[in-house]
Amino acid sequence: MTVERRKKGPDVWCFRWREGGPDGRKIHRRIVLGTTDDLKTIASTRKAVVGLGLSDFGVLEVLLNKGPLPVNTIGPIVDLTPGSISIAVDRLLVTRVESTEDRRVRIIALTPRGKDLIVPAFRKHSGQMKRVLSELSAEELRSLEVALKKLGKRAAALMEES
Repeated sequence: MTVERRKKGPDVWCFRWREGGPDGRKIHRRIVLGTTDDLKTIASTRKAVVGLGLSDFGVLEVLLNKGPLPVNTIGPIVDLTPGSISIAVDRLLVTRVESTEDRRVRIIALTPRGKDLIVPAFRKHSGQMKRVLSELSAEELRSLEVALKKLGKRAAALMEES
């Protein structure tokens, strides 16, 4: 992360990276994270980055845990429409490449920088969930797991029906 000086208005924190494009050429990317007025230090900027929105966190978390997926597969998992997924994908640190099996399909994968962003955020989320669930006994946790799996399977079946 670096500070980018502006001619007008406050300076901004930027996150820059390079990645390979579909044609093999390097693509330079940049995300503006916030102004130096709002985010005084690099530590506060990092904290702001980890504070991902729910849909962004969901997309990155799915890619972290399931690996590269077709864009049309991610939407139902995180409950986003195809248009919302496209916007989220454009905003995030992911690559979008043509499938080798079907040129109509776009595969979404985490970039190394995207992984650097989601791993600490997911670790923090996981720790928070462990603290919340620590109130339950081992037997209650097993019962909850069985009930959630049952609900998940039912929800998936209902989605397939509609």
